[in-house]
Amino acid sequence: QVHLLESGGGSVQAGGSLRLSCAFSGFLYSRNCMGWFRQAPGKEREGVGARGSDGSTIYADSVKGRFTISKDNAKNTLYLRMNSLKPEDSAMYYCAAVPFIRYGDTCNLYEGLFDSWGQGTQVTVSS
Repeated sequence: QVHLLESGGGSVQAGGSLRLSCAFSGFLYSRNCMGWFRQAPGKEREGVGARGSDGSTIYADSVKGRFTISKDNAKNTLYLRMNSLKPEDSAMYYCAAVPFIRYGDTCNLYEGLFDSWGQGTQVTVSS
């Protein structure tokens, strides 16, 4: 299992930016997937974006063009850069990982794919 610790959340005005970090430890195989999810009060958790071990990324339509996932393997850290933030982006943001994806599966935003989760970091965007 992979251990994950998010940081970087906070309060920002609409139109602003934040960068979330997810420090991870544990072994990741060559076919792994890491992602970001979020959950607002009263709503189900939803996928924001994910990054495969080959560098491929996938994003939810609601954040395409505004959010970017990157990874620094030397620092064992996954990032989520969020630009042009909107009040509807306010949520608890979670980092997630799966150390090995079976052949035939892909890195995607299906919550059930991931077996390791962080505790979350709160993002609040005011209008």
